[in-house]
Amino acid sequence: MRTIIEPFRIKSVEPIRMSTAEERERLLAEAGYNLFRLPSDQIVIDLLTDSGTGAMSAQQWAAMMQGDESYAGSPSFRRFEAAVRDIFGFRHVIPTHQGRAAERILAATLLAPGDVVPNNTHFDTTRANIEAVGATALDLPCAESRSLGTPHPFKGNLDLEALAHLLERPPGRVPVAFATITNNGGGGQPVSMANLRAASELCRRHGVPFYIDACRFAENAYFIRKREPGFADRPLIEIAREMFALADGCTMSAKKDGMANIGGFLCTNDDSVARHEEELLILTEGFPTYGGLAGRDLEAIAVGLYEALDLSYQEYRHASVQYLGEHIVTAGVPIVQPPGGHAIYIDAASFLSHLPREQYPGQALAIELYRHAGIRSVEIGSVMFGRHDPLTGAETYAARELVRLAIPRRVYTQSHIDYVVESLAEIAARRTAIPGVRIVEQPPALRHFSATFEPVALAAPARVPAGSARP
Repeated sequence: MRTIIEPFRIKSVEPIRMSTAEERERLLAEAGYNLFRLPSDQIVIDLLTDSGTGAMSAQQWAAMMQGDESYAGSPSFRRFEAAVRDIFGFRHVIPTHQGRAAERILAATLLAPGDVVPNNTHFDTTRANIEAVGATALDLPCAESRSLGTPHPFKGNLDLEALAHLLERPPGRVPVAFATITNNGGGGQPVSMANLRAASELCRRHGVPFYIDACRFAENAYFIRKREPGFADRPLIEIAREMFALADGCTMSAKKDGMANIGGFLCTNDDSVARHEEELLILTEGFPTYGGLAGRDLEAIAVGLYEALDLSYQEYRHASVQYLGEHIVTAGVPIVQPPGGHAIYIDAASFLSHLPREQYPGQALAIELYRHAGIRSVEIGSVMFGRHDPLTGAETYAARELVRLAIPRRVYTQSHIDYVVESLAEIAARRTAIPGVRIVEQPPALRHFSATFEPVALAAPARVPAGSARP
């Protein structure tokens, strides 16, 4: 069959309120033109994130009824721990309320001021937790990732030559190295098994622990099966186990490929590291057999991890993302190629080429998409990854100005995606009329969550005196 249908039936629905353009304009102004500040019941299609926004299965809901809320020694934790160990293979499994809590505990355990932590691309909370302890988060994306519109099967790969150079002549202590799968900050692009294996060997040669940010591990396993020689007939769970066998530990937001609405975990094979991490867990999250989660959440994750590795689900998931990418490209919208595993990333700098970087084209496009059609997305560019020096007022801009359309798991059907395509096509037809924005107020870190903005009037085209020739 050419059509890949949703591999599920819908048993419960939630109404969508269709807002008006006037209502959306008012809401934008009240929110300071920050889409994180919008009330979610005023969103028509919510593509802000795929983190914790998916629909759980009947099996997950049934498992939640087994949730045991004992403070210590819950059987829900034992089922959760068994699932994580079966797939990920690490000795120590430490539950947390979400991925950033795992990152914070890991940073507090392993890092010190002056340290350097390489990654293919650190995402926002990973970078913030590293920098919060005075270390440097260093991005080492592969060369192929720099050409946004040029397809390559594994644009999420680490730059192995740069990693080798860093490990041989480090500017500071390198206590851990990371690979994020898939590479969210780099366009949702996958990392090959060969690249993970080579990075692991480099780290072990230099005595540096190698960790995986595993948020979208199942999607990455699917890409390996589809694109890397030697994996075409391998079950996804075997590919996942092979990936994690190359690592010394991992962080995980189970709100992504855990298919749950909340939760995460931190894994390691190092007994001493695990003891320190559990001490911090008890201090800030909870006892090691619940880690800030209810027993029912542990049950939902234990089931969801396996559901993410179902081949029919991944085929549908990737077909949905591919469908959106292909159709908006046809409508004249440039994207990071090829489409990622969980989202489409629009090249906002190219799409809104009339806007200078200081007017944040990614934020401007995200605002316009909500204003026009009630669709919420997120800027992945200089608002998220740029820097403002409060002493000098100087602004450092990101390498790319992107808008991410993240598709929640098992939530929207093809007609919803068609609505997104039509909306972007209409915006594309009048893109030069879209104004930029400036930042009015911002916090010192993770500013994209709470900064406020205001529109910048478009510059009027230069007037040509009557009778003069145009150049």
